[in-house]
Amino acid sequence: MRKKTNNGLKIICLNRKASFNYFFENLIEAGIVLKGSEIKSVREGKVNIADSYAVEKNNEIVLINSHIASYKQASYINHKPLDERKLLLNKKEINKLIGKIQREGFTIIPTKMYFKKGKAKIELAVAKGKKQYDKRSAIKKRDWNRDKARYIRKSS
Repeated sequence: MRKKTNNGLKIICLNRKASFNYFFENLIEAGIVLKGSEIKSVREGKVNIADSYAVEKNNEIVLINSHIASYKQASYINHKPLDERKLLLNKKEINKLIGKIQREGFTIIPTKMYFKKGKAKIELAVAKGKKQYDKRSAIKKRDWNRDKARYIRKSS
């Protein structure tokens, strides 16, 4: 009997810049409210969450600056690519996130968007921004690991 390897996850897009620019405290999975033309465009993979972030509006968490390209086949009912999109979270999770944002100086950054059992989900990270010296040390560490692997490959 074969085992499933991906657990029904189909990754749509990743935010690779997020781990370089922020320290993650914890990760949260949230649903996202999408219109018909938006979900069709997401299924085609025309999504960019690199510069997006989430904020609190009217006791709800809203994703801002995420780009979902317009769907060609949609007529006059098409969506705006940079529209605000509501995130689906429990009241307890929303209150916890609002408290973190307001008191402790954290921000909410999307790290990846994927389909889970046919539903569009987004993984959010409660994150704190890195300083310039933290980024330099990360670059130095990455370069050293690359050089180390090169030396090991050449010696063996």
